[in-house]
Amino acid sequence: MQSTDWGQQHSEALRELLESGLSYLRIAGAINAKFNTAYSRSAVIGRARRMGLAGQSRSGDGPEEGLPSPPGAKATRLHKLRKRRTSKIRRLKLRRIEIVPRHLSLIDLEGGDCRYPYGGDEEGEAITFCGHPQRQGTSYCVAHFHLTRGPLALPERAAGPVSLRLVKAA
Repeated sequence: MQSTDWGQQHSEALRELLESGLSYLRIAGAINAKFNTAYSRSAVIGRARRMGLAGQSRSGDGPEEGLPSPPGAKATRLHKLRKRRTSKIRRLKLRRIEIVPRHLSLIDLEGGDCRYPYGGDEEGEAITFCGHPQRQGTSYCVAHFHLTRGPLALPERAAGPVSLRLVKAA
């Protein structure tokens, strides 16, 4: 990795090459050839910023590769990109299942009951669980397993008993 301490001659060459309108990549190549260094394009950009010489992206530097544009230009670019992506995205159909949950509380759940949660979206709303029999090797019933993982997913680690240790309060 090249030292971040640029020599005075290197900095002056950078200033001159920037004024001539070369891209940062070409500037790095020219400085490396002249001084037998190994500065990267990013190092040249960083040095130009520290010297206060950084401006708009240079020719040969793509918009995402060059220095940042003014905030207004960047927002416009993001808006256009977002609009383009949105037009390409097709509406996804949400998978729905026809199951009536038992709405068991956490305390009422037993070892083989489905742990798929319901509620809790609103402030103070209770969270309940499906409660139907679990699919072999999962925490969910068959319908909720396919809803959350897809029909071809590998089963998750089987839920088992948990050992709790009572600790005396201080």
